[in-house]
Amino acid sequence: MAYTIAFAGKGGTGKTSLASLTIKYLLNKRRGPVLAIDADSNACLNESLGVEVHTTIGKIREESLEAVRVTGDRPGGMPMEQLFDYQVQQSLVEAKGFDLLVMGRPEGPGCYCAANHIIRKYTDKLSEGYPYVVIDNEAGMEHLSRRTTNKVNLLLIISDPTFKGILAAKRIMELITELNLEIDRNALIINRLHGAELDELRELAENSGLIFGGTVPQDNLIFKFDLIGKPVYELPEDSVSVQAFWGILDSMQIPRF
Repeated sequence: MAYTIAFAGKGGTGKTSLASLTIKYLLNKRRGPVLAIDADSNACLNESLGVEVHTTIGKIREESLEAVRVTGDRPGGMPMEQLFDYQVQQSLVEAKGFDLLVMGRPEGPGCYCAANHIIRKYTDKLSEGYPYVVIDNEAGMEHLSRRTTNKVNLLLIISDPTFKGILAAKRIMELITELNLEIDRNALIINRLHGAELDELRELAENSGLIFGGTVPQDNLIFKFDLIGKPVYELPEDSVSVQAFWGILDSMQIPRF
């Protein structure tokens, strides 16, 4: 069974950037291959990783259903589930050291249930072939109630250096407890720290019942990369954000397979 690392937190905290740096960390430590899951309908993990996506789970599902509705045929007479299994395998983006599966947009305005169910199913199914899985979830808490984030070994809850960010992290942990999700370990990471407020934020987090995992400083190099469309995955290992975050991951003692 794969060791699964998932990310949660409110929007704009840098979850996707840290997810991509986690994948780079695992490969740097020769702990790959990695299955990367972009479980956000507003898919952007591929941009952070620097790879192109040719299709998504949401698109495959819609095209499959539409083909059956219009023609009533399935290629080769294949059962729908078998056909979909084949298409999902074909949708994997293969890169050096990792593969990427993208949820994409769901089947209708505001409806995410089927897409999330498919992501859950194929995360479990595909993870059997990988020692590590990294899941970049959508912002907020809906992925928890839909149980997209379940059976996780390490959940990293990302906050910006604000009271609202830590409050959102507290609510995430409360919902995890309420839903009795299968999460072995969790930690709060405060991202984009840019001042001397660490002690106050750490105290606030611990008073909120959160396990403080560490901080990642504001990194102007990430801003520069974003301006020129360069993927965060290509950040040099001596950048302040990579050094700080990889130090945190070292402290998590992720097992080597």
